[in-house]
Amino acid sequence: MDQKDILNQVAAEVRVCIQCQLNVSRKNAVPGEGPANAEVMFIGEGPGFYENEQGRPFVGAAGKFLDELLQRAHLQREKVFITNVVKCRPPGNRDPLPEELEACSWFLDRQIEAINPLVIVTLGRFSMAKFMGNVRISDVHGQSRWVNGRLVVAMFHPAAALHQPSLKNAVLDDFGRLPGYLTQARTNHDKMQAMQTAHQEEENLPDENNPTQLSLF
Repeated sequence: MDQKDILNQVAAEVRVCIQCQLNVSRKNAVPGEGPANAEVMFIGEGPGFYENEQGRPFVGAAGKFLDELLQRAHLQREKVFITNVVKCRPPGNRDPLPEELEACSWFLDRQIEAINPLVIVTLGRFSMAKFMGNVRISDVHGQSRWVNGRLVVAMFHPAAALHQPSLKNAVLDDFGRLPGYLTQARTNHDKMQAMQTAHQEEENLPDENNPTQLSLF
């Protein structure tokens, strides 16, 4: 299967998943959306009320703010992939439980592998913890780390800035850094591809110590 087929398969599995108790109260699962070749992937925490109603990520107030933040970062929503660490709404918008995160990790890992984004932006502490472990988001927001060959950038969740206006300037500043991080990731990607091409060409050169190969020229 190609990238798009894999994402469609994951989405179909998410919509009928019963691996944790979140399926009992959900109206619509929210697999995520965006192109299979997205350079940037945003990973939030979990669907809220409006996401549960529509089956799409970030469509409520936090989604509207995210759209503004994407514009600030010179990104178009239709060109990035947006999803969450859990695909069904936790009741009352509570934090996802460890078993719920574990149940959904298989879906998220396959999405990441299929898309293979240059940059992953984590929105909130639960998605951040998947890549950065036990750190405080207040200490690392706006910063990047290389994780498994990808540039991961930790951000506050847009909803956090709506609930705590004092965070808004930090969120705006952090998103303003994204174009620079994307340029950094593209440069690294191009460098790695050039090295791989050079290595392949080197392997294809004839062995001067092999008379059988030399006799062909």
